[in-house]
Amino acid sequence: MKQGSDWWVYMLRCADGSLYTGVTTDVLRRWNEHNGGPRGARYTRARRPVVLVLCVAVPDRARAGRLEARLKALPRARKERLIRAVTAG
Repeated sequence: MKQGSDWWVYMLRCADGSLYTGVTTDVLRRWNEHNGGPRGARYTRARRPVVLVLCVAVPDRARAGRLEARLKALPRARKERLIRAVTAG
């Protein structure tokens, strides 16, 4: 995963099986925050540990936000199919 000025949209699978979607410029830092830092999202703090299941590079913050919103709006079954398709390829 190339880190830098690119924005990333990521999806985490929480310990309870739920999915969390977010945006960041540093996926590894953000994953560590979700798993143990005080800066993890309130949602994931109660559902640790979390596993990174999807990560997509996006050229800018505006597009990252739009992709995040589209992913969050998908039904769970579609999210699971997307994860399987990306990880199988």
